[in-house]
Amino acid sequence: MTDLWFYLNRLRGFAGIRLYTQLAAMIAVGLFDGVGIYLLAPLLGLLGFFGGSSGSIPLAAGWLDALRSLNVAAALPVLLGVYVLVMAIQALLQKEQSIRGAQLQQGFIRHLRLRIYEGLMRSNWLFFVRRRRSDFHHVLTSELARVSQATYLLMQLASSLAFTVIQIAFAFWLSAKLTAFVLISGAAIALAMRRRIRRAKAVGNQTSLLSQSYYAGLTDHLGGIKEIKSNRLEAFYLDWFRSLTGRMEANFTAFSRLQAVTECLYRIAAAALIALFVYLSYEVFRVAPGQLMLIVIIFARLWPRFTAVQSNAEQIYSAIPAIRSLRQLERECEAARESADDEGTGIPRAMPVKQGIECSGVFFRYGEDEQSEYALKDINARIPAGKMTAIIGKSGAGKSTLVDILMGLLEPVRGTVLIDGVPLGEDTRNLLRHSVGYVAQDPFLFHASIRENLQAVRPDAREEELWEALRFSASDDFVRRLPEGLDTIVGDRGVRLSGGERQRLVLARAMLRRPSILVLDEATSALDNENEARIQEAIDRLKGTMTIIVIAHRLSTIRNADQVLVLERGEVVREEDQQLAK
Repeated sequence: MTDLWFYLNRLRGFAGIRLYTQLAAMIAVGLFDGVGIYLLAPLLGLLGFFGGSSGSIPLAAGWLDALRSLNVAAALPVLLGVYVLVMAIQALLQKEQSIRGAQLQQGFIRHLRLRIYEGLMRSNWLFFVRRRRSDFHHVLTSELARVSQATYLLMQLASSLAFTVIQIAFAFWLSAKLTAFVLISGAAIALAMRRRIRRAKAVGNQTSLLSQSYYAGLTDHLGGIKEIKSNRLEAFYLDWFRSLTGRMEANFTAFSRLQAVTECLYRIAAAALIALFVYLSYEVFRVAPGQLMLIVIIFARLWPRFTAVQSNAEQIYSAIPAIRSLRQLERECEAARESADDEGTGIPRAMPVKQGIECSGVFFRYGEDEQSEYALKDINARIPAGKMTAIIGKSGAGKSTLVDILMGLLEPVRGTVLIDGVPLGEDTRNLLRHSVGYVAQDPFLFHASIRENLQAVRPDAREEELWEALRFSASDDFVRRLPEGLDTIVGDRGVRLSGGERQRLVLARAMLRRPSILVLDEATSALDNENEARIQEAIDRLKGTMTIIVIAHRLSTIRNADQVLVLERGEVVREEDQQLAK
């Protein structure tokens, strides 16, 4: 419930005066509806339905006396006209209230969606390393949709409660004894149904767990579809999917059954209560027919509201796990938030490297507890500016981790990283990243055109600058051969291109950024010998203009490196100056 109240307060902070206006509109709708019901008293009295008992209804006698001073032919149209006017005002108010309620709900969900997405974008790299991407997809889609539904239901619940309070006030005005009896009976039924609300929360917990498994599985399976197809694992994953969707179906059916049984019990209780209500009215309280008719009408309209309140409460409770997931993700994002040096300016600032990057006694581990094994241990190394440094070692030696620290993506647990002799801090780490051009071993391209993929790093880049970057990466020839050239759509993650073509385009994108530090993580591993040689020549020409850091396994890649760092089990076991060796 704490998380639910947290989001209610956030809704109040987001909506401000609009929320109170919405609540006022709900009260007005309830008032006009009550007035419309009350107008039935003089109308039925005028038609002779109550006989002489209409005087027992508050204010009804005065209405009837005023109407009877007119002839019936004139009084009836006047009364019907007033009734239609009141109902029309109530309908217009309800229409506006519904529209503004939808706008308020969607605006609030947009606010949450933006807040969570911004929180993710501002979180540090370690935050993403420690978590599954599918969990973020799950929260931003399935869980956020459930929170959206809960927000809508909260608005509906507030509307139902406002309507109920107004109608009960009218009922008390007509007969306090009968109304008190009905309310006590209704409260007893609600108390008996409380256990079903707790069951709804348990079903909601199961819904979140199943939905999370569903998103995680889909992300993994579709990401590895080539391996699944190649190894003929379709049947295995189909069985898994069939089992999971079966449990999801059973969970949804359980919640539907819970709601259906609740509604059934309410209907049976309502029938029994109405029978007892009518009996007591005649035999015990001796209520006049006019009063009884209006009270019956009021509670006949109220009882579906009681059922709706119970149903809404069950659905809101079932969404509490989703609300908790959103709140938890927000807290984690806040804890992992990076400073944004260019926030609000739109102008990124870079940190030029003039002397070099130095690691002094650097330790790092991915685990959060003290017992976790170190990925890097006591790293002492210097990356000279304007030179090419190669980092080599077996898989798992810590090469990528060291490069992530050198780029400012990760912060050492112990030790210091210095840029031109200045320790790298939280603010300067972001500035450093503006100076880096990074090419990963597994190149990533957006499902967009080649032009859009390149301009993602520099939206203002001119046509000739795009072609210059493509020429550097030996990409211009194959791009010119494409039917739509720069406007060719590359597909999801660049699937319409070969691995080598993707790598070359990512290298072109990195160079378009004009970095002072170029990091190549096995960036030529998917290239043939001819294109690798062309890119190696281009990289050699960059020496002296930027600092180049290369992770490599092939000797051809590191042949022209000025310095080689050899890593083994997270430690620098050898450092060679290639220039001296030559």
